[in-house]
Amino acid sequence: MLTLVTGTTGQVGRRFVPRLLAQRRPGEEVRVLVRDASRGEPFAELGAQVVVGDLRDTETLGKAVAGVDAVVNVAASFRGVPDEEARAVNRDAAVELGRAAQASGVRRFVQVSTGLVYGTGRGRAVTEDDESRPGGAMWGAYPEAKAAAERELLALEGMDVRVGRLPFVYGEGDPHLAQSLMWAGNWAATQRLHMGHHADVAQGLLRILYAPGIAGRVYNIADDAPVTAVELHQLNGVEVPAELYDRTDPDPWLAIVSTERIRRELGYRPLYPSVYAARDAGAL
Repeated sequence: MLTLVTGTTGQVGRRFVPRLLAQRRPGEEVRVLVRDASRGEPFAELGAQVVVGDLRDTETLGKAVAGVDAVVNVAASFRGVPDEEARAVNRDAAVELGRAAQASGVRRFVQVSTGLVYGTGRGRAVTEDDESRPGGAMWGAYPEAKAAAERELLALEGMDVRVGRLPFVYGEGDPHLAQSLMWAGNWAATQRLHMGHHADVAQGLLRILYAPGIAGRVYNIADDAPVTAVELHQLNGVEVPAELYDRTDPDPWLAIVSTERIRRELGYRPLYPSVYAARDAGAL
């Protein structure tokens, strides 16, 4: 089995690929797509095949998927990029990769998506059967494009497509936890963020990749304990702004997801059930 992984130099991909390589069985190989050959060297040293090129280039896609059995599309563009780029990478390039994989005879395709595709909250933890409702404080070109990519990829015929929806990802030196204050500083004190450690994101994606008989299934990946804006400040060692306590959370269930499906069907259990467990283990 040869698995292609895209987005391997991003925060999620660079931590996922070593775990995928470490769990290889005899006969299993990993190929990574990178835009810069030098950034592929660490993966090559771990035993991965390296293809150099841009995800948005048709010729590159053909080379990347040639002879591949499975694809894990981790590639994403968000946080501050123009809307056009967000749509070009998260929707257009993802769908073209899926079509190239389909044409090449790839059997399995894992699309890495986001819990933000749900849009507005539902007064409870959202499940994979909930439709996308555009709107809310976190809505924009990124979740819009990811939602569109999911729909188009799942509609491809003759290929086993699965989707993993990620939470706010942190840990292992990732600066995301510190960056969370860019948003949390403008939230109400009780506003919550659903998170997932890189180790658990990798665990979830590996389960989705390898599980038999789940074509067309969508899975939320997250930990067990969303944290508040107050806790995010405390975790970062920053004083909590007094004005947080004067604000009201407009949507208390925004981006809070249920993980019941991935637990029941794939046996997922967070290694770090909360950010506090990760902190105590020295895994931040």
